[in-house]
Amino acid sequence: MAEISGKISEASFDATEKQSFVESDDSSNSDKKSDHNLVRNICILAHVDHGKTTLADHLIASYGGGVLHPKQAGKLRFMDYLDEEQRRAITMKSSSIALQFKRYFINLIDSPGHMDFCSEVSTAARLSDGALILVDAVEGVHIQTHAVLRQAWIEKLTPCLVLNKVDRLICELRLSPMEAYNSGSIWDAGEENYEFIDDEEEDTFQPQKGNVIFACALDGWGFGVYDFAEFYASKLGASSAALQKALWGPHYFNAKTKMIVGKKGISNTAKSRPMFVQFILEPLWQVYQSTLESDGDRGVLEKVIKSFNLSIPSRELQNKDPKAVLQAVMSRWLPLSDTILSMVVKCMPDPAAAQSFRISRLLPKRDSFENADSSDVLNEAELVRKSVEACDSSPTAPCVAFVSKMFAVPVKMLPRGEILNNSIDENDSGECFLAFARIFSGVLFAGQRVFVLSALYDPLKEESKQKHVQEADLQSLYLMMGQGLKPVASAKAGNIVAIRGLSQHILKSATLSSTTYSWPFSSMVFQVAPTLKVAIEPSDPADMGALMKGLRLLNRADPFVEVTVSARGEHVLAAAGEVHLERCVKDLKERFAKVSLEVSPPLVSYKETVEGEMSNTLENLKLFSGSSDYVEKTTPNGRCVVRVQVMRLPTPLTKLLDESSELLGDIIGGKSKQALKSLETLRGSIVQDENPIEALKKRMMDAIDNDLFSGISEMERDRGKEHRRFCSYQGLPYVSDRLGFRDVGDSIDTTGESSPIGDEMLLREAESLESSVLSGFQLATSAGPLCDEPMWGLAFVVEAFISPIDRQSNEDNISIQQAEQYGMFTGQVMTAVKEACRAAVLQRKPRLVEALYFCELNTPTEHLGSMYAVLARRRARVIKEEMQEGSPLFTVHAYVPVAESFGFADELRRWTSGASSALLVLSHWEPLLEDPFFVPKTEEEIEEYGDGSSVPQNTARKLIDAVRRRKGLPVEEKVVQHATKQRTLARKV
Repeated sequence: MAEISGKISEASFDATEKQSFVESDDSSNSDKKSDHNLVRNICILAHVDHGKTTLADHLIASYGGGVLHPKQAGKLRFMDYLDEEQRRAITMKSSSIALQFKRYFINLIDSPGHMDFCSEVSTAARLSDGALILVDAVEGVHIQTHAVLRQAWIEKLTPCLVLNKVDRLICELRLSPMEAYNSGSIWDAGEENYEFIDDEEEDTFQPQKGNVIFACALDGWGFGVYDFAEFYASKLGASSAALQKALWGPHYFNAKTKMIVGKKGISNTAKSRPMFVQFILEPLWQVYQSTLESDGDRGVLEKVIKSFNLSIPSRELQNKDPKAVLQAVMSRWLPLSDTILSMVVKCMPDPAAAQSFRISRLLPKRDSFENADSSDVLNEAELVRKSVEACDSSPTAPCVAFVSKMFAVPVKMLPRGEILNNSIDENDSGECFLAFARIFSGVLFAGQRVFVLSALYDPLKEESKQKHVQEADLQSLYLMMGQGLKPVASAKAGNIVAIRGLSQHILKSATLSSTTYSWPFSSMVFQVAPTLKVAIEPSDPADMGALMKGLRLLNRADPFVEVTVSARGEHVLAAAGEVHLERCVKDLKERFAKVSLEVSPPLVSYKETVEGEMSNTLENLKLFSGSSDYVEKTTPNGRCVVRVQVMRLPTPLTKLLDESSELLGDIIGGKSKQALKSLETLRGSIVQDENPIEALKKRMMDAIDNDLFSGISEMERDRGKEHRRFCSYQGLPYVSDRLGFRDVGDSIDTTGESSPIGDEMLLREAESLESSVLSGFQLATSAGPLCDEPMWGLAFVVEAFISPIDRQSNEDNISIQQAEQYGMFTGQVMTAVKEACRAAVLQRKPRLVEALYFCELNTPTEHLGSMYAVLARRRARVIKEEMQEGSPLFTVHAYVPVAESFGFADELRRWTSGASSALLVLSHWEPLLEDPFFVPKTEEEIEEYGDGSSVPQNTARKLIDAVRRRKGLPVEEKVVQHATKQRTLARKV
């Protein structure tokens, strides 16, 4: 139990008072672990509209200390306290509340389900030890369900499944208990969640284990198999443990022999029903039908009330609204809050047990081969790590906490007495920034001085202490109650608190430590990247200062938004999606900048590549290794000749290089193998004992082999190995050496054929020009020839030949004048390489590459035509369509270009009368097959388009011209489209 002390105002809620009472009991206990045993930190994760906030309402109404009346549970949406959240009826941020359940103190974090706010899921998962995974019993597992399961697996959370909205099977689909059981709506929802679980734990969700709840959050009821097992144990004369196993799965009850048998032990298979259907679903269905149907038998309700000794006021049973009667009976028969929190206490670990399991993710071991002077630092850091692993809450333990995000609250929402202590900056903006943090070790108290460690901090490097460490004084600590804040004086390890006083020291997230001899916590993993970008400027240029200040505040308040300044001087705001962008702009206008803004159309990112069929990769590689098809450029002074060849990389290899961009950057930066191993373990891309460089090399070779040798003969396979070797050994020498693609004997001969003795000055000059070649290559690949967008999926061979200075000329002043005439030689080489690379791409039929969203749509049958019409207008490609079993909905999967996705959800709702819903998540990059420079050449093309003057502008060319206009680049277009003789409208006689 976390010790929370200090003077609390008289208006404090009952939960805090109860907590103090529990602490007084625990203080007399000699076992210090009892503190941790009474704490649970959990988060609620699910797809959008699957019932997270409604479930949280019921938990708060029952055990939130009276902050929410039970009658308002499910209607008020207590955790959605922002106006925008109430208006849109979706959660947009993660927020915490403290609950008191019996002797247990539970920190509950509600998180968003919309893909645009998945960063909030990451911040909630980092601070939690367990996760309640909600799944709609009708809709099943969706995109965001997979995403939150992946997040829970990465953060090593203990998951429990809540199968919500079971009432929809009865009221909407009108299934019988046996139909619901056989249709898979109940069964499969638990089975499909095993994707990210380890093999030895593949049966993670099992009702007989007690970690699966069947519920209806709106009506306030829920049950586990163990609830009915205890009730039927006395009636059937069986043990509760045996019934708990038998009430799920293919187990049947033989009424004659009073025995539980398997499927083989029943005589009449057609009429027999599993025990789950017979003893659980059928009574549930009977209560619903007797209450909601006009001709229902009210005797069933009386039987239930009598059997379970329920005390229900007669006025509630006589209510004319049958839904109210149903909720009154079900919430007392199968109370949702008690069922959920009992499962949380039983199945989810306490902070001490959870941190010992999660320590490899939070603070992985970092071995070092530094000198002996660093051994003391490593020993101190290891002591801190052990303290975090044990969740040591003693006052002498080092204090370590992690801040997952900064969030802004209006100054007027602070507790009384706190507003006077605000800083000038916070008073000017009217916002106070608090840190959303969890204490992992030691005791944190108000007024304490701590070190703020950034993610790049390294205690072994002295210069790191100057760049990545700040000292800060904690002004106040708060216990979060949704929007409310309760000041506390101190908090022990295992608690989740809000901290005031760090707004000038933390931008997004950081590690707090009482000692500098500590490694920072590993960075959080976000499922998507901010891809939607817009340029923002104030309507009145005089408000530019207020806008810049507002952007700084927004960048700190939102964990996922990115604020940058483009090369043209525009302030660019990057968000995860349209809904996220709208909220950011609204916050800027109303909270942070408080000025009128002008928002540009979305700035869509593209990439450039060349034409290439993936089926002909081996043929392309053969031509690539021995081809004379190259582009040659010469520097103005004639001393350097640059030759460039380009080819398209296989798609699997391109995808792998994209995914491993951070590791490749670290390799090029020259980081040690041990540092790379630690970083990649933190990112979750490799297992703990794997060498990241060897793993990347193996994955690269596998990607090349799979693409080169799929579907070819053995003879061709042997021939292809030489070409693969050529492909693998090229590139930057130091990168190839570190990846293990080059041996020592594969060094390149730099002496040249024409000079057997070797000209040392020429060699030295060639080495000095290496950076110029690299810079020219980087300039070319960062801005392609089509519309200055980065190049993608290409392999270049750049060869530079340098000739010696003409020694026949004895006049030094002539050579000096020539050098001044053409500029510095390094600049000439850089320009030649850049122009050669761009020309090589233009020679190989360039293509535009666009980003695609994966779109999941749910549509009723009668609106399928309208939905397909909207998809067709958006250049979408449908990849899958299927009807949901037992429901009138169709599920359609499609790829939608990012450029066509703006306003897609609104148009879909408008054309389908609000019956269709869509969810977009960034999927991959894909080249446009259209040639932007198409000219009729074949007889069929000439017959159709003529000489080319009537060729309509294709999509690729339109997109390229739009980007070029936005960037101020020249565009080839006709000013006059249809030239006709002009005449005056008025006729003068």
